[in-house]
Amino acid sequence: MTARPRFFTQADADPGVLDGHAVAVLGYGTLGRSVALNLRDSGVTVVVGNIEDGYREQAVADGFEPADLGDAAEAADEMLVLLPDEVIPECFDQVIAPRVRPGSAVCFASGYALAYRLVSPPRGADVLLMAPRMSGALVREVYLAGEGFYTYLSVEADATGKALARLLALAGAVGSLRKGALELPAEQEALLDLLVEQTFGVYLGLGVQLAFRVGTEAGLPPEAMVLETYMSGEMGKTLEAFASDGFYGSLLNHGLTALFGGFIRTGEVDSEGMERMFRSVLADIRGGGFARRFQREKADGYPTVSVIREVIAGNDPITAAERSVRAALGLGSG
Repeated sequence: MTARPRFFTQADADPGVLDGHAVAVLGYGTLGRSVALNLRDSGVTVVVGNIEDGYREQAVADGFEPADLGDAAEAADEMLVLLPDEVIPECFDQVIAPRVRPGSAVCFASGYALAYRLVSPPRGADVLLMAPRMSGALVREVYLAGEGFYTYLSVEADATGKALARLLALAGAVGSLRKGALELPAEQEALLDLLVEQTFGVYLGLGVQLAFRVGTEAGLPPEAMVLETYMSGEMGKTLEAFASDGFYGSLLNHGLTALFGGFIRTGEVDSEGMERMFRSVLADIRGGGFARRFQREKADGYPTVSVIREVIAGNDPITAAERSVRAALGLGSG
């Protein structure tokens, strides 16, 4: 029988574990900034590590005295590695790991680098995972609102015997445990994250684009299509209802027309084809195929990312419809 996963709340954390400690935030991007500010507001001594760029300038503007990544790591008792997934392997092993002091703790915000053995955490250090299920900017927003956000937590290596206590103290100080956290190993966190992004996320995005194309070709206004699919907020509220009322329970919130139509059309979907795609993606992620492809993307200078940026540059009918709605209703540029 599979063991039930452990959940943690604020009551499980001892904030005193971090008393007298310096916590380094390595990488001051969107998530790094939110985490650093939340930690500081929770009374934690924070050291920011970042290269010389605009993010480092932002750290100065926020009242920090940022250092180079290696210097910040050496000064820390605990450090959070908040660099982009594909950048971590080279940067961590060459710049950060040699400066990690024995007995300190290294915490990652994604299981990616650990799951695919892309880094070699130094022996003698605790290795932790604290992966927020919230976008970087919202990590700060919900903290200021007195709320929390779900997080996946894991102790990957306990060199000091205090790894879990340190992890929970960090999670509490960042604001996560106000909501709750689920224990999930790095390997499973990476698989879960990538699987949902590359299966459910793909179908959701394609569904919006296809509905827009078919609807506008049938004569429906583009503005109405973007309002109906997401701009009205109805879809967002539907997803929120999944969380509050349950996936099936929330269906009772919809009218009978929607319930009946959705039910009968579900049977017309090529669900077997979807399942084959989902299982193929799962096998590729689990076998390391996606990680190898992603690291090649970085090594080759991000050619696919360049194409993605061209596609989402805003020169498309969907974005034009969004602009039209915002202009008509005085909603700003978005």
